[in-house]
Amino acid sequence: MTELSRTYVDACLRGDGGLATAVARAELPPAFEEAWRPHLLPRPWFVRASETAAFARDLEGLFDLLLSLPERLFDGDVERYAAEIGLEPALTALLRRAGSGVPAKLGRADAYHDGTGFKLLEFNLGSEVGGLDMDVFDQALLRVPEFAGFAREHGLGHVDIAARMAAVLRDRARPALSGSTEPVIGLIEGRGGVGPYGRLMRATQEAMAEQGLDLRIGEIGDVRARADGKLTLDGTPLDLVLRNFAASQLLDDPEGPGVAEPFFRAHEAGRTVLFTSLESGLYSHKSALALLSDPRRADAFDAAERALVERVLPWSRALRASGPTGLIGLCRERRERLILKPGAGYGGLDTFVGWECTDAEWAKALDLAVERGGYVAQERVVPRPEPVYDPVTGTVDDWIAALGFFLTDEGYAGAHARVNRADGGAIVGMSSNPDTRMVGVFTHP
Repeated sequence: MTELSRTYVDACLRGDGGLATAVARAELPPAFEEAWRPHLLPRPWFVRASETAAFARDLEGLFDLLLSLPERLFDGDVERYAAEIGLEPALTALLRRAGSGVPAKLGRADAYHDGTGFKLLEFNLGSEVGGLDMDVFDQALLRVPEFAGFAREHGLGHVDIAARMAAVLRDRARPALSGSTEPVIGLIEGRGGVGPYGRLMRATQEAMAEQGLDLRIGEIGDVRARADGKLTLDGTPLDLVLRNFAASQLLDDPEGPGVAEPFFRAHEAGRTVLFTSLESGLYSHKSALALLSDPRRADAFDAAERALVERVLPWSRALRASGPTGLIGLCRERRERLILKPGAGYGGLDTFVGWECTDAEWAKALDLAVERGGYVAQERVVPRPEPVYDPVTGTVDDWIAALGFFLTDEGYAGAHARVNRADGGAIVGMSSNPDTRMVGVFTHP
């Protein structure tokens, strides 16, 4: 537990300064209010600035290591690399379409703090990661006088994710601008995606509008290509498409790859920028992290690189029938210390938690993971619990957080947190645990 968390909770218990109800009284903009108000924690999350800065530097180094894997381990053969991490040829071909070979440094690294430092759980790369609007929470909270006073007293800081993202979008859109000094951006989902995700997209649109950007929402089938190749949405030319659809959505849609082809052509011709390209998906697969952790590959990295991997990445191994002899047996023995994750999964879906399984259930899960392919076994990271005061009940409970650290070409771009009660199960994710809450993150000295 950080000392500042205890200080905050103690103030809430004393009824000092109105901190207990600060989140409830924070005035949020309409779209953010609709999307997130029911899911907010009653207090922000606190992290040490020095630890955050050090972890962000490690993430930049890890990003470079991930991008180097095809060259280091497979003589530059991307197809061999993709096959090794479990990608099917059709998916590999789609991920490489309109790629430059150097994916944009845009993503979110999810991590637990285990009491000694941050440990990486997964590295989600690409523009579809979401959460780019969460700094709205921080700014709203700072407009509450009682919290603003607490922030000044304790030297709290935060990084505006939306502002950092807006700068990136302006820079990337510049080559395709059609006369205006500001780009028109399309936030584009896959077919049928606006229905379930529209409220989250509108919160992103609202946050970008605060940054002076004109962002339009649509689905991939709503976009048209003009005769000159430039993409339009409802007749409005788009300078940049902020991709909110994943390659897997295109493959699951019988018309998906064909409908996406104008996006690729417009990007290649410089008429409308596709940001990010799908090639980010080559490196966000969890089996790529397993390659970094695999002792059979250790000679491909120097001592400093190996130390970086050991510092931030839990023991991780790809599970496949052709894997190392004894690996499955080792995983059976280490049930209480392991979790099985689908390499391309998200939100904790289709995950098997060893310490919540019986031996028989775990054996079945391992067999299923090998049969399905693409699964990774990862060492359990026990997150440090933090106290949270509930202003409705007046009680204090322990919660745990999965911190999401954002990275752009300019480096660290802010953080948010998904949080659960410490006794609420192993998965901290809104897709798989309805009790998960979202919260902004402040750094402190």
